[in-house]
Amino acid sequence: MKTSALTAGLVAMVSLVAFEYVAVAVAMPVVARELGGFELYGLAFSSALAAGVVGTVLGGRWADVRGPLPPLWTGAAAFIGGLTLAGLAPAMEVLIAGRLIQGFGGALVNVALYVVVARVYPEELHPRVFSLFATAWVVPSMVGPAIVGVIVETLGWRWVFLLVPFLTVAAGLVLARGLAGQPVRGGQGAPAPGLMGKIAWAAVTAVAAALMQYGSDGRFALLAIGLVILAVALPRLLPPGTLRAARGLPAVVGLRGLATGAFFAAEVMVPLMLQEERGMSPFTAGIALTGGALTWSLASWLQGREVFSRSTNLRLGSVALSVGIVAMGAVTFPGVPLELAYPAWIAAGFGMGLIYPTLSVLTLELSAPGEAGENSGALHLGESVFSVVAVAVTSALFIAAGGAYWTVFTATLVIAAAGLLIVPRAVRAGTPVPAAAAV
Repeated sequence: MKTSALTAGLVAMVSLVAFEYVAVAVAMPVVARELGGFELYGLAFSSALAAGVVGTVLGGRWADVRGPLPPLWTGAAAFIGGLTLAGLAPAMEVLIAGRLIQGFGGALVNVALYVVVARVYPEELHPRVFSLFATAWVVPSMVGPAIVGVIVETLGWRWVFLLVPFLTVAAGLVLARGLAGQPVRGGQGAPAPGLMGKIAWAAVTAVAAALMQYGSDGRFALLAIGLVILAVALPRLLPPGTLRAARGLPAVVGLRGLATGAFFAAEVMVPLMLQEERGMSPFTAGIALTGGALTWSLASWLQGREVFSRSTNLRLGSVALSVGIVAMGAVTFPGVPLELAYPAWIAAGFGMGLIYPTLSVLTLELSAPGEAGENSGALHLGESVFSVVAVAVTSALFIAAGGAYWTVFTATLVIAAAGLLIVPRAVRAGTPVPAAAAV
């Protein structure tokens, strides 16, 4: 099967969505200063998150019922349109509208790409494909900030938004060529009753997640309200039993949320802790994060070559993540050698590189025909919302403890350890792996 153009197009689309995620975070301070909208700064991020939650729920079922092409190309068009609107925005309110459209489109694209993988590639190739997807997310986090910095300083912040649409069109052309003749047209699932209700619950979930974001700076009432609303809304969007880690797909979705939540909640504090508590420069602190990104890519590559079984990937990955968090937490104490920060985040990144793509593979393996989109959407949704909850709760603990960094690493260790406990529910020990093949 000739899939080189398809694989290149898929990876390019994932990379562009990932790059823009990083780029906006780097450029936004300059954007807010020029547009005079610092009071709307947080909304520029939460708007994209909110739209992404709705897009994930809609896109998953849409791809199952109509095939992945309608949500894929609709999402790509919305992504391009949102970026263009943001890049031309005369005011912060217009930029936020662009971010809403961009976030919705990016979510549609992400879910549709998973369904393309399920439809086109045989199961034995899924580990390789998701290894490439993982690398496509990690690499922008390594090189993106530097590239964005150069663009902002030379061309201006608007081109951070306006250049990506041209690249997206080019990637779309490559992807369209690769999709020609592939079994991606038409749906495999029946129209789902209650879809509009799910979209409504997705909107409620997005609002709750935004409340938790805003409450993470010490407004504990908002944090509590958001958490209560999530407890009601989120179970209606995830596979039944996810919050109690029921065996199979619910445990897979839950483990993805716990692992990403633990990693990103800890990573948010790593550069701050290394600079403020241990006196590192921004450059040397950033090297620690770069080391984690590199080992994430390395472990994803190993997962793609199926060096270990699915069960070993998840167990070893969860242990490595936990060890990395413990070691980084130890660095918060003055008597611990500062150099420990580097192997600590190398271990954490390696763990995530084993866990993340393995769970993507398992999601498709556990999906019947006509369910790949909905289940992939649930995987993305759980990851996003669990991460918001983890970051918000640990940030609130940090503030409540008077800026004690060890509280964050203790809390994220508990989250990572919870993930390790449910690994047996996600995949049985000794599950055989298919023979490796090249993509």
